[in-house]
Amino acid sequence: FGLLAATGFGVGVVVGLTGVGGGSIMTPLLITVFGVPAPIAVGTDLACAAGTKTAGTLAHRAAHNIKARVVVVLALGSVPAAIATLAIVALAQLAPHELNRLIKESVGVALLLSIAVLLLRGPLKRWGARSDQLRALRRHRPVLTVFVGCVIGIAAALTSLGAGAIGAACLALLYPELEPAEIAGSDIAHAVPLTAVAAAAHFWLGTIDFELLMALLAGGVPGIVLGSFGSRRIPVRALRMMLVATMAIAGVKFLA
Repeated sequence: FGLLAATGFGVGVVVGLTGVGGGSIMTPLLITVFGVPAPIAVGTDLACAAGTKTAGTLAHRAAHNIKARVVVVLALGSVPAAIATLAIVALAQLAPHELNRLIKESVGVALLLSIAVLLLRGPLKRWGARSDQLRALRRHRPVLTVFVGCVIGIAAALTSLGAGAIGAACLALLYPELEPAEIAGSDIAHAVPLTAVAAAAHFWLGTIDFELLMALLAGGVPGIVLGSFGSRRIPVRALRMMLVATMAIAGVKFLA
């Protein structure tokens, strides 16, 4: 219990500081280090994220880091997409080993996509600042934001990843006027309804371990609150590079 709580605390601090890294670190750790089956790891991590990111949202709200309109529009896409994805998985009636393989491979792909987004964050931001095409697309930001939410919802339902690095990068491109802390805060706030709904669906599928969940929440809640209050004060570039290295190792292992 103690080691799992300490792991939850460390991951919570990272998420609070950067807005990314929750599923990207926790799910691979549960699978590779603690030997948790992939479906249980994803379901339990989503349930944990619903709790920790609620605490993070309260902290970011106190720091005025959340743009409610952006959160609502993202959720309009992500929540229905997550429900539909898990309904399709349930209807497919996959054998346990098939479900385990599907989720492990999905986690590997999502990890590598998250790595690419983190590594290209700077160039993408510079391109977004001078791109006439992107400037024209921003006229349709609500529709594009709903679409981004759909992609995030599908990814989160299958892997518990997506609402962090990918979501934050898309928000930075679509809403360049937001400060980094506002992107992190809005991304975390959007993850609350998404992870809550996805976790409820995983509970229905029977893929949540409640003993494991309590241990992760015991460390994760104080960790994300601490990280959220430090998000405007602590440079996170080095931390992000450490995330990339960890995620790369895990992603290659899942797809090998």
